[in-house]
Amino acid sequence: MGTWIINGRVPVRGQNELATRHLFIEDGKIAAIGSDVPDTNGHEVIDAKGKLVSAGFIDMHVHLREPGFEYKETIATGTRSAARGGYTTIACMPNTRPVIDKVETVKYVLDKAEKEGIVRVLPYGCISKNQLGRELTDFAALKEAGVVGFTDDGVGVQSAQMMKDAMALAASMNMPVIAHCEDNTLVEGGAVSEGEFARKHGLKGIPNESEAIHVGRDILLAEATGVHYHVCHVSAEQSVRLIRHGKQFGIKVTSEVCPHHLLLSDEDIPGVDDANWKMNPPLRTPKDVEAVIAGLEDGTIDIIVTDHAPHSEEEKARGLQMAPFGIVGFETAFPLLYTKFVRTGRWTLEFLLDRMTSKPAELFGLPWGVLEVGREADLTLIDLDAEKAVEPSEFLSKGRNTPFTGWKLYGWPSLTMVGGKTVWSE
Repeated sequence: MGTWIINGRVPVRGQNELATRHLFIEDGKIAAIGSDVPDTNGHEVIDAKGKLVSAGFIDMHVHLREPGFEYKETIATGTRSAARGGYTTIACMPNTRPVIDKVETVKYVLDKAEKEGIVRVLPYGCISKNQLGRELTDFAALKEAGVVGFTDDGVGVQSAQMMKDAMALAASMNMPVIAHCEDNTLVEGGAVSEGEFARKHGLKGIPNESEAIHVGRDILLAEATGVHYHVCHVSAEQSVRLIRHGKQFGIKVTSEVCPHHLLLSDEDIPGVDDANWKMNPPLRTPKDVEAVIAGLEDGTIDIIVTDHAPHSEEEKARGLQMAPFGIVGFETAFPLLYTKFVRTGRWTLEFLLDRMTSKPAELFGLPWGVLEVGREADLTLIDLDAEKAVEPSEFLSKGRNTPFTGWKLYGWPSLTMVGGKTVWSE
């Protein structure tokens, strides 16, 4: 017995339109996609009722917090939140406690994801032991254990020599290095960007150069080593310029951007008490927002990620200066971008979907993210016409930390399927 998804609408490649199609799922794979009304006798039937049927979203930058910070999020709660947001594959960052710098921790995450997770979880391994930037981890052992790349996300690798050594080693194994770009000497004591908001409230600002200096340094090191170098959460105009320049010279540099850096600037922050507007990198100026949008549109920035970073309500109640950096992102990412960019006509639906599905798969050599016969049945159904307000109390994530509370959005996922199995449904 298989499953028919009938009356769905799928994107027509290159035509910016949707066509009604029926999909047959069998043995975890897409077995057929057709326009003729099927004989569904003897099979499970899901009537999509005109909803969009997309390949499941892929998020290459998330924080599941387990092991060590289960009060913020667990692999169980995080993957449920991801599924509700339409994600079927997520890559988790290693800044847990213990950090993912040993084979045992990789195995812990993979075992836990197998038992309690409902979407695919791909762990990253640390570049340096304990993320201290002093000694490289055992890249070969971590790769063998199942990591998909190396990163010290949460902190920047401060030593250029260490980063060069890491890149050379990763390149020899055909593995990517994923960089959180931040020069510590420029950020200490900063909670928000060095902009209008910081000046107005007398706060120490985090300058754009803190990110861009590492981006520029690492592009040169990537050129020297030949590694696939991927820049995390690009937020600054200077970073976009440097990545564009690197690509023009044929350097293997790719990058990502988060919804909040495409939609919000430091001038939107309501006040110093609301730490739901505190993230790292911080919200930059309106000029930076336009630069990252333009970078995504011209291909300088390759993919969209959430940087889903849950914290407890107590932690976020400490105000901008004292609260930890980070906001949740799984359950609002697609509705935010669909409402603000596709419905307004700036982007096509195909453009947005590609950067959340096929592009991340292509970038990291993953076999998912494409709606095609023979492919894994990782799917999400989305109601493009349903309008709903963002209500954090309804999140499946443990985190409630979002600046988008109350925003009225369209394009809410209603069902998520991984390997032909429905893992979440409205």
